[in-house]
Amino acid sequence: MHDNEKGTCVSIDVAIPGDRNVIKKEAEKILKYKDLITEIQRMSNVKAKVIPVIIGATGTVSKSLRQCLSKIPGQHSPLPGLLHTYLFHGAESFLRS
Repeated sequence: MHDNEKGTCVSIDVAIPGDRNVIKKEAEKILKYKDLITEIQRMSNVKAKVIPVIIGATGTVSKSLRQCLSKIPGQHSPLPGLLHTYLFHGAESFLRS
């Protein structure tokens, strides 16, 4: 998302790894985009950031998910609770089949 008025650029990177790799994947995403953020800021003269949204395959989340979601601009519903419910029922039906 690019906001010309505020001079910001926000990229949201979503991943759904295996539950054991949630924290590892979040750190990987932050490191992966560090150089890209610097380059975007230099070329476009804006403040840039990447927001990693990492949710494990069966609903496992990192401690920083709520903080990451709060950085997403705009209005949104209480997502973590809804995601947990959705992912739990999805995983449950998958395991039954």
